[in-house]
Amino acid sequence: MRKIIKKIFKKSPSSNQDGVFFDKISAILGFTPLNLNYYEQAFTHRSTNKTDAQGNQINYERLEFLGDAMLGSVIAAHLYKEVPTGDEGYLTKMRSKIVSREHLNELGRDFNLIQFVESKVSPQHFGENIHGNIFEAFIGAIFLDRGYGYCEQFIAQKIIKRYVDISKLEGKVISYKSLIIEWCQKEKINFRYDIYEDNGNEGGKFFGVKLYFDEQVVGKARATSKKKAEEKASQRAYFAFQEKISRKNN
Repeated sequence: MRKIIKKIFKKSPSSNQDGVFFDKISAILGFTPLNLNYYEQAFTHRSTNKTDAQGNQINYERLEFLGDAMLGSVIAAHLYKEVPTGDEGYLTKMRSKIVSREHLNELGRDFNLIQFVESKVSPQHFGENIHGNIFEAFIGAIFLDRGYGYCEQFIAQKIIKRYVDISKLEGKVISYKSLIIEWCQKEKINFRYDIYEDNGNEGGKFFGVKLYFDEQVVGKARATSKKKAEEKASQRAYFAFQEKISRKNN
């Protein structure tokens, strides 16, 4: 049966030998894929400018949207069953930690999905989030290929069982900026992020951020994006006020 299936599929652009893509995808899945076209799309970067017969774009972005929804659904059901005492707020926070961009990037790297990506852009220009993006697209491909049951099975066996430790996740901070803002609002502390360009003598564009509490600088940082700089400044402020924040949250 397997040999027959392999003959049906066209050779993947990511493979140098016929059947290599099929074998590698099968090994990751733990079951046999039925339509490799979905998986090939999951690893197709928009820079390839591929389109179908109707002129629609062929890349991983639509599958990424679908995979995000599937992950959220399966993980929400898992948390609902495993934490019967958790209220809506708790369950929402825990789900956010599991499907955080940082965690999805980690999963994409661990499965080494980047090896399959077809692109006209050099991998060094992808950006860190490519790992999480194609991981979500991969989940979307599983759903379209084998349906909800197989998709749920993959997420349960390959993700939840291996990567989801509820006790550890409870203490994990996924956004220092969100934590700082929430704490400041509770404590009625006036805060603001002062963002400015800080390129220095280096090539490329950098942003500097100063975080103020009641007009006092409590955290400074510099990064290649405003978002990263804000998060770094927030992290530094968090560690400076960690005792107060932890006491208030407890």
